[in-house]
Amino acid sequence: MQANTPTQEADRLEALRQYKVLDTPAERSYDDITSLAAFICDVPIALISLVDAERQWFKSKVGLTAQETSRGVSFCAHAILSPAIMIVTDAAEDERFANNSLVTGELGIRFYAGVPLISPGGQPLGTLCVIDRKPRTLDLCQIKTLEALARQVVMQLELQRVSSQLAEALEKMELMAGLIPICSYCKGIRNDQGYWSTVESFIQQYSDVGFTHGVCDNCMKRHFPEVAEILLPDLETETTLEE
Repeated sequence: MQANTPTQEADRLEALRQYKVLDTPAERSYDDITSLAAFICDVPIALISLVDAERQWFKSKVGLTAQETSRGVSFCAHAILSPAIMIVTDAAEDERFANNSLVTGELGIRFYAGVPLISPGGQPLGTLCVIDRKPRTLDLCQIKTLEALARQVVMQLELQRVSSQLAEALEKMELMAGLIPICSYCKGIRNDQGYWSTVESFIQQYSDVGFTHGVCDNCMKRHFPEVAEILLPDLETETTLEE
């Protein structure tokens, strides 16, 4: 049985994209977590599974060679529908999975336990899950430990996301701190690709700054003297701009 689509699926997928983790190489920090999960739960298979639009992709895996599977057969696609751990003691006896190819096929899954990986914004990204080829369950200590490890996965994802954003911000700051070619006449700015643009466009490209427009006092006096006499009665109406 294929899992239902989570509510706010578009927001969930966008949150997953922001981590920029899909299809990245294996990393020791994640592999240590799956190894611990497999050891503590005494299972042959443990995965950090991220549920994409059409697939589940494994950031880390123990006891499995496949890098991904179809979302249609994914146990994790069911697990992300609830914030609580999902435990399937015997998949062959569960109507959701009894005819699933991961159960009836070579892999022969019978036991599954998956803890959703919930982002700080409340979006389920995937699961930390453990799998066995025989029916079984977990004791309370194993469940609590698996939940704690899942939180560590999310913390690791967050750390990498924030570090990446910080690196991008530093690159922008370095660019802004360097010498920037500016036209002596129109004050246009040339970017590092050699194209000219307005000051506003350049700054918005390399920062999150937004702009509103107004008229300064000196320009008000020069271009709109009648208005300046009304709005700026206490200042002289004839001034020169500083160069």
